[in-house]
Amino acid sequence: MISPRLAAPGLALAAVLVMASAMPAHAAPVHPVGTWGASADRVGGATGTTGLADRSVRNLVHTSLGGSGVRITLSNVFGDRPVTFASAHLGLAGEGAAVVPGTNRPVTFAGADEVTVAPGAEVLSDPVDATVPADTTLAVSFHVVGESGPITGHNVAMQTSYVSGSTGVDVAREESGAAFTTQISSWYWVESVVVEKPRRVKTAVLFGDSITDGNGSTVGADRRWPDVLADRVATSRFAGRFGVMNEGISANRVLADGTGGQRGLDRFRRDVLDQPGVSTVVLLAGINDIRWDIADEASDLILAYRDLIAQAHAEDVCVVGATLTPYEGGSRYTPERDQVRAAVNEWIRTSGEFDGVVDFDAATRDPDRPARFLPAYDSGDHLHPGDAGYAAMAEAFDLSLLECDR
Repeated sequence: MISPRLAAPGLALAAVLVMASAMPAHAAPVHPVGTWGASADRVGGATGTTGLADRSVRNLVHTSLGGSGVRITLSNVFGDRPVTFASAHLGLAGEGAAVVPGTNRPVTFAGADEVTVAPGAEVLSDPVDATVPADTTLAVSFHVVGESGPITGHNVAMQTSYVSGSTGVDVAREESGAAFTTQISSWYWVESVVVEKPRRVKTAVLFGDSITDGNGSTVGADRRWPDVLADRVATSRFAGRFGVMNEGISANRVLADGTGGQRGLDRFRRDVLDQPGVSTVVLLAGINDIRWDIADEASDLILAYRDLIAQAHAEDVCVVGATLTPYEGGSRYTPERDQVRAAVNEWIRTSGEFDGVVDFDAATRDPDRPARFLPAYDSGDHLHPGDAGYAAMAEAFDLSLLECDR
């Protein structure tokens, strides 16, 4: 049975994935565009995990944009030793850990089927001679050779992925999911999926914390607000013109490192400006700085926003500012902290320093109690939206903001 995650009948998708990606001689020049992304962090938090040894990993990731010449990025940015990856494969996700038969294609790195990534580094694969569909879940598989040490990855995936049960047995190329007996709720080592597109096609990067990460949405359903935004783009006049990369990290703060990884000021270049084809970033960050008293005044965050805007504008990248959503009743809420949030939101709305503004606060708040979510939009913890809240955020986004061109 073909997974309902697939955007079309399985046989049709299998045919798409195995198509050659070579451009005809008359085709327009292409460049890389991100169709999926996840910010790199230490899996397991600041201390990391003990790692894996001689195991195969199958990460399930969801595309926003279809394209040919697909590549993957493997990251060891937070590792403490070189990690060797072998037998990397890319296929269409089937049921559970299975891959749709006939779609699991080998991925090489500088022509080799094995690559060693130094600590602090990441590596981009060769293009796979295939085309991947939009709005489709892919299986990115590889085998870890030897001891990995701490894992670089993404903690809160809101998606189930898999690790093989047997040590020393390379099963990455297998289309059956039978050997992948361990479920994981994080993504391991895979940082991005990139496709080749005409130069008019760009990447939109959505940068933030757990609310961009999709915490509180349904696991495996791709209902984060960036997913819903990508669905809106696909059915609009902008269809096929933007890939969407989600660069949110749960618990992340703008001003200080912590359990949510590197602070936003330090990871902005790697997670936004260094992404392929980026033209616009949506900045939704700062609520954790307020909640944890890192930002005692609105000016603390305003100075940081100005820094991020300057970094982006220096690279001709537009910045859309997003107001911070309400959280009365949630963890660490106080009226005093909410006054800081309100002042930050007022500056975002009125300063004129962003290239555009999306008012997520107005889109999700209860009009009768504006410091709190509308109950239908609340995941239940009063801090994160649920599926309906994330959908409301995506619907509030004016898609023309993506056209910003510096």
